[in-house]
Amino acid sequence: MSRPDEARLHDIVEAIRVIQDHLSRGDLHDGLIYDAVRVRLIEIGEAVKGTDPDLLVESPAVPWKEIARMRDHLAHRYFDTDHSIVRDVLDNDLGPLLDAVQSLIEGYGSASGA
Repeated sequence: MSRPDEARLHDIVEAIRVIQDHLSRGDLHDGLIYDAVRVRLIEIGEAVKGTDPDLLVESPAVPWKEIARMRDHLAHRYFDTDHSIVRDVLDNDLGPLLDAVQSLIEGYGSASGA
């Protein structure tokens, strides 16, 4: 059974918050932190891949396809993943992604009559 889109959006928010928590404990030079962050980025990508594309188009500024492709790269080519790419995502992309997903969640609630 597939998870509802709203649950997947909440999964993304939770993964971002957990990444922030991991980074408060150390940086990506710590292998354990790097691995934990990488797994959460995979979760974000998986949630994006499972979310209805018609919902995602409501936030066109977010590179949804690139997020899904990054998930595939992290999951299948982990030995080829450059730390600087992960760092760049954390520094530049997670904040806007969190804002966009929270906006989608708010819109989802009002669209369903909640």
